[in-house]
Amino acid sequence: MATRALLSSFSPPPSSSPSSSTSLSRRFPFKHATATTTSLLLFVSHAGRRCSVFRVSGGRDGGGKVWADVRSEKQHHVTEPSRFEDEDDGDVVTARDLDNVVGVGVEGAAWWHVFPKRWVIVILCFSAFLLCNMDRVNMSIAILPMSAEYNWSPSTVGLIQSSFFWGYLLTQIAGGIWADTVGGKQVLGFGVVWWSVATVLTPIAAKLGLPFLLVARAFMGIGEGVAMPAMNNILSKWVPVAERSRSLALVYSGMYLGSVTGLAFSPFLIHQFGWPSVFYSFGSLGTVWFSVWLSKAYSSPLEDPELRPEEKKLITTNSVSKEPIKMIPWGLILSKPPVWALIVSHFCHNWGTFILLTWMPTYYNQVLKFNLTESGLFCVLPWLTMAVSANVGGWIADTLVSKGVSVTRVRKIMQTVGFLGPAFFLTQLSHVNSPVMAVLCMTCSQGTDAFSQSGLYSNHQDIAPRYSGILLGLSNTAGVLAGVLGTAATGYILQHGSWDDVFKVSVGLYLVGTVVWNLFSTGEKILE
Repeated sequence: MATRALLSSFSPPPSSSPSSSTSLSRRFPFKHATATTTSLLLFVSHAGRRCSVFRVSGGRDGGGKVWADVRSEKQHHVTEPSRFEDEDDGDVVTARDLDNVVGVGVEGAAWWHVFPKRWVIVILCFSAFLLCNMDRVNMSIAILPMSAEYNWSPSTVGLIQSSFFWGYLLTQIAGGIWADTVGGKQVLGFGVVWWSVATVLTPIAAKLGLPFLLVARAFMGIGEGVAMPAMNNILSKWVPVAERSRSLALVYSGMYLGSVTGLAFSPFLIHQFGWPSVFYSFGSLGTVWFSVWLSKAYSSPLEDPELRPEEKKLITTNSVSKEPIKMIPWGLILSKPPVWALIVSHFCHNWGTFILLTWMPTYYNQVLKFNLTESGLFCVLPWLTMAVSANVGGWIADTLVSKGVSVTRVRKIMQTVGFLGPAFFLTQLSHVNSPVMAVLCMTCSQGTDAFSQSGLYSNHQDIAPRYSGILLGLSNTAGVLAGVLGTAATGYILQHGSWDDVFKVSVGLYLVGTVVWNLFSTGEKILE
């Protein structure tokens, strides 16, 4: 739409034009500070089909009126001028000047006034997950100088690393229940503040002694454990089905980019300012996020007083925005085969994912003979690939849904790629002789794994939008257990076998997950 404006002085108001059947007049008072009568004419052309003329007048008495005259092009043809001049002083008002005076509610308003609020919520969740993994992976780098300073043995280092999961496991289901009953805004806000405080307190706890450090890390796990269920609860209310895959893919890619950011900046901060600086700087970012979250986020679009009516209508007619639940039907939930398909598939998925992400530096160092610096550098590649492919998969999934493909079929296709892709590339590792090809296989394995964000990770909101937080808590508990057991089992396998045996177990579970998912999953709502 192109717009032009003219400032001119006049005394009488414009007379209404009865000749046009499409004429519309709207009047409202406003305050005008000038001493003379002034009017503002707005000529608005609508893609060449019609022209709208808006005249705003103000007088000495401080009152004013607005007349809007809309005529179709068939009745009146108005040549759109490139500029207008004031008859009195020759001042020029161009289209650029008009852009600065057009207010909210008129086409051409500033983009931040019309940017979809649901995507503000998505971006804030993305930022929370970015901080989540930044605060999680910094320990994997800082543990090296910390262990040297405090003379920790390898078993002590392993105990510290695992203490995070003590708290993380505790709040998966509890976080889902809390989010579905209280609201996602409060729960996610609590989680970010809690884990940020625990991060800042980590250096202090380490100086006090090992027990205090273990408690601090477990407390951090408690905060991060509620993040995924709370996010799922919020997005189930804010995001329509047609945008679900891409929104979740963007949020989860925040975790991948958080790992990249943490791995990239932690060595620099440690080198320049010492290892405590990593925890102080990363943890303090949570306060910035929380201040924005408090002012911009709402658990449901029905609670947002600033949400534009047209967007509220779009959301409420295409998603579930009901009141928080009062009672959880556990028997009904656990009786549904698609729920168990989620739980089993999440376990199978996370077994392979956690093994690759936990043991990848060791594999690069022991098998590919990379030094530690090279291992750390190549560890970033899978995370970057996952961030990109997760968003690509999200757009593909939403495009298929918008073209009429059933949600069930889309979820099965995307998760099948997320299972069989990693399985295929892991089987190729035993046949490659070049380190470059091995890194490529690892990267492609994780890249195809990220399609799961549009598969099982989107399915909680499909089958039970009101209980999506609880469902994610259930399935992610199985996923975390798979990570803990898989990481420990890998160490045992390597003592008695080889890396090929490690990959064979992962491939076998990927195949089991593929069968279970395609037999029992659905994209239809099964719980009201």
